[in-house]
Amino acid sequence: MAQNGSNSTVKLLGTWSSPFALRGRIALHLKSVEYEYIEEADVLKSKSDLLLKSNPIHKKVPVLIHGDDSICESLNIVQYIDEAWPSKPSILPSNPKRSRHCSFLGSLRRRKGDKQSIDAVAGAKDDAGRMAVLEEAFQKSSKGGGFFGGESIGYVDIACGAIVGPLSVIEAFSGVKLLSPDAIPGLVQWAERFRAYEDVKPYMPTVAEFVEFAKQKFNVQ
Repeated sequence: MAQNGSNSTVKLLGTWSSPFALRGRIALHLKSVEYEYIEEADVLKSKSDLLLKSNPIHKKVPVLIHGDDSICESLNIVQYIDEAWPSKPSILPSNPKRSRHCSFLGSLRRRKGDKQSIDAVAGAKDDAGRMAVLEEAFQKSSKGGGFFGGESIGYVDIACGAIVGPLSVIEAFSGVKLLSPDAIPGLVQWAERFRAYEDVKPYMPTVAEFVEFAKQKFNVQ
């Protein structure tokens, strides 16, 4: 249960290149929450004492620290923020049925290896199949709006939008166009709107920044 967020210190531990940390930053911005962002400069090689203390089991970012509570896993963090700061805009819809649907769609974009990967949920066998599933979900959920949540971003947009940057890196290195206007026109337009959204743009690295980071990380040209 999320505590009321009004009077407690808030910190977010992350790395600039992490799509999962991006989710927390977007949610905090949407709720106009004042917080301290702590960059873990090279979390693969060195972890701060605060990270080890706040996430002793997995030792990974992001971690949201709210008062005496530490919340791990990016989608848990997004949901916690929505509950702890119930002011508008809402991230998860108030309608229970719609909220469950959003949670299901959000699970489609969990990273490979999670218990509910898109393969397990939707039966898709390749990247094209995954994107087709999301295209269909977008068309149904957006109801003619620009985002999964309608006219403004919500839980599913944050869950799915965080991987727009990494997808661009995959396209750059593989030469395979995952966001194809011919195959998934709705998602392609949605991705551009998401990048440009005022609550997203300050935190979303550019494609060039993502590509350069990947080159350095994996030692490729």
